[in-house]
Amino acid sequence: MATTADFRNGMTLEFKGDLYKIVYFQHVKPGKGPAFVRTKLKNLSTGKVLENTFTSGVKVTEVRVEKHPYQFLYKDDLGYHFMHQKTYEQISLQEHLVDNNDLLKEGQEVEMLFRTENNQVLSCDLPPFVELEVTYTEPGFKGDTASSSATKPATLETGAELKVPLFINIGDKLKIDTRTREYSERVK
Repeated sequence: MATTADFRNGMTLEFKGDLYKIVYFQHVKPGKGPAFVRTKLKNLSTGKVLENTFTSGVKVTEVRVEKHPYQFLYKDDLGYHFMHQKTYEQISLQEHLVDNNDLLKEGQEVEMLFRTENNQVLSCDLPPFVELEVTYTEPGFKGDTASSSATKPATLETGAELKVPLFINIGDKLKIDTRTREYSERVK
């Protein structure tokens, strides 16, 4: 058993009969009343994020998990196929278990989260940043807009679409933040 004092980002716990991963937490001590912990929890079976407030000191059941490095091989009708980096064992996952799967390209390294007791895959996480090439975007011209933070849509090599600055062209390699799905920088 763990308490709210043990909370950390990435911690997996059992809550309301399901498994959740703590995405964000904040200890709050108001001037009046008891302290509490505000959290954002991601349901590992559905992928939905919910906000919940725990009173300070409440006990929760922590779930033991292990992380293993895998490499993305390919996608087909059966799902997404991955290979363990050391044992070369291959597994396939359904689409809902792979976060930001449209940013995943062949050969990409990912981290799989397994429940220790039954070796069940809980989630597949991409690295914080990936480098992808722009396959299509409209040309952007200086003076097209009144604001300095103008963006335009771009299609990446994996088929993902996101907003990029006007100076990005077809063929540019971009560094994309997988947590926010935002453009970070252009790679040389």
